[in-house]
Amino acid sequence: MDIHKMGGGIGFTVRHTRESSEDELLDLLVKRCKTMLKNGSTLIEGKSGYGLETETEIKMLKVLHRANKKHIELGIPEIVSNYLGGHSVPKDSNLQAYTKQILEEQVPALAKMIEKDEIGPTLIDVFHEKGVFETEETRQVLKAGKEQLGLGINFHGDELNPMGSAELAHELDALAVSHCEHVSDKGIELMAEKNICASLLPTTAYILRIAYPPARKMIDNGVPVVLSTDYNPNAHCMSLPFVMHLSCVNMRMTLNEALVACTLNAAASIGKSATHGSLAVGKVGDCVIVDSKNWEHIIYELCDPPISAVIMNGSVVYSK
Repeated sequence: MDIHKMGGGIGFTVRHTRESSEDELLDLLVKRCKTMLKNGSTLIEGKSGYGLETETEIKMLKVLHRANKKHIELGIPEIVSNYLGGHSVPKDSNLQAYTKQILEEQVPALAKMIEKDEIGPTLIDVFHEKGVFETEETRQVLKAGKEQLGLGINFHGDELNPMGSAELAHELDALAVSHCEHVSDKGIELMAEKNICASLLPTTAYILRIAYPPARKMIDNGVPVVLSTDYNPNAHCMSLPFVMHLSCVNMRMTLNEALVACTLNAAASIGKSATHGSLAVGKVGDCVIVDSKNWEHIIYELCDPPISAVIMNGSVVYSK
C-alpha cells in the first residue's frame, strides 16, 4: 500500500495502459493467453481496471471482447470479462469524486457499448480495501453494475485488512469474493449460507509475504473455494498447476480439492457452471490430457507439469 500511495503499483500500470493502443494491448493479451492455454486453462477471467477513467476502461473491455470473439481463431482460451473501474482512485481525484464518475459516467457509457456489442462484460469488481474503496462506495458501485448493467458480482475483498467483504457479498448476493486473507468467521458462515465462492489467490501471499487465506477453514465450513493465478503486474503467474501446488503445500488443500477449485468451482465463480468446469452431457468439451499414470502429477511436478495436450470445445488446440 505504501508503493500504491506513492503512485507506483496500479498507478504505474495505469499510465502505460492509457498510453497503449487497442492493438498493442490485444497483442500482449493474446501472447499471455497462449501461455495460459499451454498450462491447461481453456476459460479465463479478464479484467479492466488499469484505466481509472471512462475511455481507457472501455478500451480494455473492447480488447477483451475482441479477443474473446476470435478466441478459437487466435488459439487462446475463452474469456469472461470483468469490469474493474473501481480498482483504485486516480491521483488527481478522491474517493467520492471518482465514485461519482463511475456511477454517472462510466456505467452509463458501458451500457451503451454493451447494447452495441462493442464490449461484453458479465461481471463487476471493486477493490474493497482500506484507503482504496471503502464499504459504502464499494456497495454503490457493485449495486450499480448489478442493477443497471446486469453484471454478476465478483470482487476483491478482505485482502490486506478485515473489511467485512464477505458480509457485503452476502448482502449483495455476489458470485464470489477474491482474496479473503482476512475474512471473518461470521463472513465464512454467511458465504457458506449462500454458496458464495471464495476465489483464493496464493500467488498474492507468496509474492507479498503475507499470511495465506484460511482455505482449510473455509472448505471445512462449506464455502466453495476457487483457485486462480491473480495474474497481474505484481504476480506474473500464468500457471494454474503452480497455483494448485502452492495451495496444497501452503494452504493444506488436498489434491482433489485443488482440482475442483480450478474447474467446477472456478466456473461457478464467473457464472459459467452450466456450461464449463466438468465433462458432462450438454457442457463445452474442454479437458487437459496428462502424460502420466496419475493425474495428480499435474500438481506434483512443480515446474514442468506433464500436460501433453489441451482440448477446447472438442478440438485439440495445443499439443507437445
